Amino acid sequence: MSLASATTDIDESKEKRAVKINRYGQLASVALVGTLALAACGSNSNAGSTSSASGSASGSGSISCASGKLKASGSTAQANAMTDWINAYQTACSGATIEYQGVGSGAGVTDFINKQTDFAGSDSSLKVDSEQPKADARCSAGPAINIPMVGGAIALTYNLQGVTKLALTSQTIAGIFAGKITKWNDPAIAAANAGVSLPSSAILSFHRSDASGTTDNFTKFLKAAAPAVWTYQGGKSWTAPGGQGAKGNDGVSTGVKSTPNSIGYVELSYALNNNLPVAAVDNGAGPVDPTSETASKALASAKVTGTGNNLPLKINYNIKDASAYPIVLVTYEITCEKGLDSAQAALVKSFLTFTASDAGQSKLSTTGYVPMSGDLLTKVRASVEAIS
Repeated sequence: MSLASATTDIDESKEKRAVKINRYGQLASVALVGTLALAACGSNSNAGSTSSASGSASGSGSISCASGKLKASGSTAQANAMTDWINAYQTACSGATIEYQGVGSGAGVTDFINKQTDFAGSDSSLKVDSEQPKADARCSAGPAINIPMVGGAIALTYNLQGVTKLALTSQTIAGIFAGKITKWNDPAIAAANAGVSLPSSAILSFHRSDASGTTDNFTKFLKAAAPAVWTYQGGKSWTAPGGQGAKGNDGVSTGVKSTPNSIGYVELSYALNNNLPVAAVDNGAGPVDPTSETASKALASAKVTGTGNNLPLKINYNIKDASAYPIVLVTYEITCEKGLDSAQAALVKSFLTFTASDAGQSKLSTTGYVPMSGDLLTKVRASVEAIS
C-alpha cells in the first residue's frame, strides 16, 4: 500500500480504527491498529530492519518502509499531527511501531539528549549554547539537526459567556498575561470590541506549567510586539506572576473549557478540537483570526539561520499585515544526522520522509496546522535525506 493511499484511507475510516484525539485535544492511549501505543519513554533498542515493502511519498520520491520500533517524545502542539502521521505510516508499513508521547518540548529534548528516544519534537530549535552541544554529544558520529516539520498558530482561546467574537490587541494580550489587565470590561479590551457586552468578571489566565516551546514562542511574541508591557524573560518556562498553570496544550484547553471567564494560549488544533472560541489578534494592521492560511502568511517570512542540514528558523513575531496572524510557531523534529544505529536511522529517515512528503504535509492544513512549503520544504527533504 502506498503512503499517499494510506493517508486517504485514514480519512475515510478513522472511526473503524482504535485511534482518536479526545475532546480535550489529548492523544488517546489506544493502540493504532494494534501497533501504536502512547507509552512512556524507555530504551530505544527495539529497531528492526528495512522491509521490502515500499510506499510512494510524492515530492520525496519512492521510499521503502522500515520495520522496527521508534520512540519519540516532545511537543504537544504537534501531537495531533503525529497521531495522523503515525496511523497512516503504520497502515502502509505493517512492520513498524512508532510511539510518540506528548510531554512538552523541554522534556522531549531532554529525553533525546539522554538517549531515551530516537527523535524529539520541539516548538523551539535547540539552544545553541546549551542544548545543541549536548544533543551533538548524544549523536557522537555527527551533529543533531533541527528539521522544521509543522507550522501552526498559537490561538488565544477563551471562556466568556455570551461572547462569541473577541478581538485583542498585542498590548492588551501582554497586559492580561502580565496581570496588569484584570477585568474583562477593562477599557483596553472594550475599545477593541465595540458593541460587545463584556462582563466585569475577573480574568483568569492559563499558562503552561511544563517547559514548553509553545510558551517560548508566545513570550517571544509578547516581547517583540509589546515590550513596554511584557517585561519578563522569555523561554520555555513561564516566568510571569499570577495566572494558573496547566500541563500541555491539552491541559490548558481543558482548563479554559471548564473555567468561566478564563483565557489561555494553545496551538490552534486544540481549540478546534474542543470547539472553543478564539480571539482575533490586532498587532497594528487590524484584527486577524487564527487559521492555517493566516498563520502561513506570517511564517512565510521566516529565515533559516542554521547551516548545512540544520534548519533552525528566525520568525518575525512582530509582523504587521492584515492577512497574517502574528502569533505562530514551528515544531522541529530533532534527531541525529549521523549517530543513530543503522536500523533506527533507517526507520527515522523513512518516517520523516513520509511526514515531509506531499501526502504527509497535506494532512496538516485540514486540522489547523501550517504545512512547510517552497524552498523551505526542499531544504527539509534534503535534511531528512541526509540521515544515516
